[in-house]
Amino acid sequence: MDIFLQQIINGLVLGSVYALVALGYTMVYGIINLINFAHGEVLMVGAMVSWTVVTALADTGWPGWVLMLISLLAAMVVCSVLNFAIEKLAYRPLRNAPRLAPLITAMGMSLLLQTMAMIIWKPNPKPYPILLPSEPHAIGGAVINTTQILIVVITALTLASLAYLVNRTRLGRAMRATAENPQVAALMGVRPDTVISATFVIGAALAALAGVMYAANYGSVQHSMGFLPGLKAFTAAVFGGIGNLGGAMLGGVLLGLIESLGAGYIGDLTGGFLGSQYQDVFAFVVLILVLTLRPQGLLGERVADRA
Repeated sequence: MDIFLQQIINGLVLGSVYALVALGYTMVYGIINLINFAHGEVLMVGAMVSWTVVTALADTGWPGWVLMLISLLAAMVVCSVLNFAIEKLAYRPLRNAPRLAPLITAMGMSLLLQTMAMIIWKPNPKPYPILLPSEPHAIGGAVINTTQILIVVITALTLASLAYLVNRTRLGRAMRATAENPQVAALMGVRPDTVISATFVIGAALAALAGVMYAANYGSVQHSMGFLPGLKAFTAAVFGGIGNLGGAMLGGVLLGLIESLGAGYIGDLTGGFLGSQYQDVFAFVVLILVLTLRPQGLLGERVADRA
């Protein structure tokens, strides 16, 4: 029972990271029907920028939470500028092109960002410093540390903030209007290009936040670290219902739980033939099943019908 509870906690933490990234995917898709496959690399850039700032300020003697906050703000700024430039230079010229063109561009941008990061930060993995207290907190027979608690809390607060932004603010109304019909929205005084750029900036801030939390939890950063979390977050967004904020959150948490429980028990279920290193299989099995049985996702795809 203790092992089961520990796997549940691990799954909630992992799923919260997936949910943060999936929220960025689903916001962009909900506005312009684009899967930004470079989103995982934006997460990686956020983690690498955070590592750079923390390393540079390591000798200042400042508390770890201050270093994390400063590095997080720096990562959000850099990632927001990066995603704004990506949207403006790579995606905007292809907005009215056939759907395959921006998809291929997104994949190319993903490889470009990985290569640039490898040149700037070198390919070897780097240890991410422990910034928050690492003493475990007991829950039943399981344990959770401060960083993991922070990840879960931040994800819940982020979802609530995004829901308020989309449903209660002027920018949110502009986003919903642009998603439904950008031409009519423009006639009503909305600037679709500005709204789309703002969506990319918000998505980049979420990816930077996820990157810093991921690095703080696993203690390592490298140029290829964003590929699998980005792919799994896309799976989570499809699982919950892409274009749906609640669906992205639900899909991320459920995927994290499935992956964690699968990794914990796959050895027993297969008589030791498969081990926990095969945990990545579960995400893609889920993706195949969802696309086959319920392609709209658990909560349904929430994308406006364009006139």
